Amino acid sequence: MPAEQRGPGLDRDSVRLLVSRGTEVSHHDFVELPRQLRAGDLLVVNTSPTLAAAVDGRIGHARVVVHFSTRGEDGRWAVELRDPDGRGTTRARTGGPAGTEVRLPDGVRLVLEEPLAGRSERLWWARVSAPGDADVTVLLRGHGRPIRYSYTERDQPLSVYQTVFALPSADGAGSAEMPSAARPFTARLVAELVSRGVQFAPITLHTGVASAEAHEPPYPERFAVPEASARLINAARAHRTPREASSSRGGDGSREGGRVIAVGTTAVRAVESATGTDGVVRPAEGWTDLVVTPERGVRAVDGLLTGLHEPEASHLLMLEALAGRTAIDRSYEEALAGLYLWHEFGDLHLILPDGESSHSALLPQPNVRLPLGRCDPAHRAHITYEEG
Repeated sequence: MPAEQRGPGLDRDSVRLLVSRGTEVSHHDFVELPRQLRAGDLLVVNTSPTLAAAVDGRIGHARVVVHFSTRGEDGRWAVELRDPDGRGTTRARTGGPAGTEVRLPDGVRLVLEEPLAGRSERLWWARVSAPGDADVTVLLRGHGRPIRYSYTERDQPLSVYQTVFALPSADGAGSAEMPSAARPFTARLVAELVSRGVQFAPITLHTGVASAEAHEPPYPERFAVPEASARLINAARAHRTPREASSSRGGDGSREGGRVIAVGTTAVRAVESATGTDGVVRPAEGWTDLVVTPERGVRAVDGLLTGLHEPEASHLLMLEALAGRTAIDRSYEEALAGLYLWHEFGDLHLILPDGESSHSALLPQPNVRLPLGRCDPAHRAHITYEEG
């Protein structure tokens, strides 16, 4: 259950924090996060709001639950059909076949057209028809509830699934599931971080539904890295160039600030999708199918604040790209021994660099206008770069 519901006087930030620097691991309360960071650090946060994306429906006389995942450019929705399990949650079911019609509240009809990807029939593109001017966003507001899985105890109001950084979008878009790494942040904690000189760079990535059983890699998702955030990221990293290293070291010989720390794997995916092979982050928006792996590596992000992931989860490849397999194995040994909590209401893991980043030499000098150009061709992101 959410941390604030576990006892009197608790708040969202009443969770634990595992901190790892290479194979060095320490244990903290999440409210100690400001003391793990330093002036000049930059937290990249996802502003996507969480949608009430689960809606009850029927196929013939059979009850189903529709998880609305992603709205495509052609107006169709990627959806997952699931069976009620009798305990208020759902279990996986085989999707399809094409032409299957699902009846939803208020006369809305959903027709499956084709699988989202050839490797799996879990998610399908579906055409939705609604009477009058109604659309899916109206349906979700009136009849939707947050997606939840069997490891949770009961339904929660949508407000429980919104982070302090969530902003409503003009077109009603949002995430099918909460960008949960940011959930423990409170307004008080954000204020303390700002007072200590930590900065924030907002991005947006609308998450689709998770692969709770199959642990598939993430599908293409909509994202945006605004110009202001791209400049903040580049400026933070530029402060670590060799030319400035001598003037930015603290009294203990360590460099001060300049670390780019993503809050959640969604923030990593968005930022890395907007980062070229030259290490420069450029303003971008569109769709990304980038999967960060140890082979691909990371080019802009130095650290990550994230939840704890299942052994089969593809997100572990991203963690390995940041810290290496040995460090991640060591961290998870400590998390298991310490009985840390998993999933969206669980504890957090802060991965900090073991020594200084090796890619800072690729960065432009401060106060240089960043050129616009193409994003990393190693992934097929459909991106529009913004003039600025």
